[in-house]
Amino acid sequence: MFDSPLSASAYEVLAVDPAVDEETLRKAYRLRLRQTHPDTGGDATLFIQVQRAWELVGTPEARAAYDRGHGFGEAAAPEWSGWRPPAARTDTRPRARSYGHPGGWRRERYLTLIREWAGRGVTVEDPYDPALVRSAPVGLRRLLADALAEEATARIVSDLGMGYTVWHDVAATGRDADPDAKIDHIVLGPSGLYGILSEDFGGPARLRRGEFVGDGVPGAPIAELLARMRVISRAAGVRFSGAIVVLPDDDVDQPIQELGKVRGTRVAVTSRSALTTVLRRGITGARDIGGNEVFDYRTRLQQTVRFA
Repeated sequence: MFDSPLSASAYEVLAVDPAVDEETLRKAYRLRLRQTHPDTGGDATLFIQVQRAWELVGTPEARAAYDRGHGFGEAAAPEWSGWRPPAARTDTRPRARSYGHPGGWRRERYLTLIREWAGRGVTVEDPYDPALVRSAPVGLRRLLADALAEEATARIVSDLGMGYTVWHDVAATGRDADPDAKIDHIVLGPSGLYGILSEDFGGPARLRRGEFVGDGVPGAPIAELLARMRVISRAAGVRFSGAIVVLPDDDVDQPIQELGKVRGTRVAVTSRSALTTVLRRGITGARDIGGNEVFDYRTRLQQTVRFA
């Protein structure tokens, strides 16, 4: 929960400056425990975050390791690469057929805008430097967080095997769609055809009436995903079995939460670690696709899909 460009740092959760001494840090931890404890009217989610923050910085050894890896103080490691593009995979296991560049659209926008934000004539030596990212506006940090989320999902779906086909960063720019609209992933397999949104809100988000709500939620993510799926459905002449929203494991209350039908489409919210299970078994009540229909759908999508 502390490795997202959008999430609060361990120090922010504990409400202290990163440079405080050990005794001040310990007092802040005890205060935050009292403030967030559910038995005294606190928020259970925040209470868990406070405990996790203390695990990361509560001892000198853990704190030094955290500071090195997250760009704090003199201990910061300039070579830290957690937010840079992932290295190419070199193992030879059979993988799903994959097309497109997961996270590429948002990474390109992030790299362009972070340099514009830094200012003309300013050299940005490392656009993924943690200190630089933390100081950037939330819109820029969201672009990078979403790119990382898409790349994480892509690694998971690629391991589904040769019976699956995946399209990443699919443009969904129909007459009524945003010209920048896209679907993060479309996955076709024996369990059905699914549109997938890879999200990272920087922390847990609540669901209300089939949509995410909260200060960290931009727009209406589920409604926008469903609208974009309809664009592809009309263009390719295919019918989606359902929609899936993938969130970091720490940001969901339960690994798989099926919402039933939202605007006529079955929707599930899943943790990253549970995504494979959902894609292999399908969403409850969703229409399976088998035999020649899989081949027909793949052909139609290959002829129709354009990438963002």
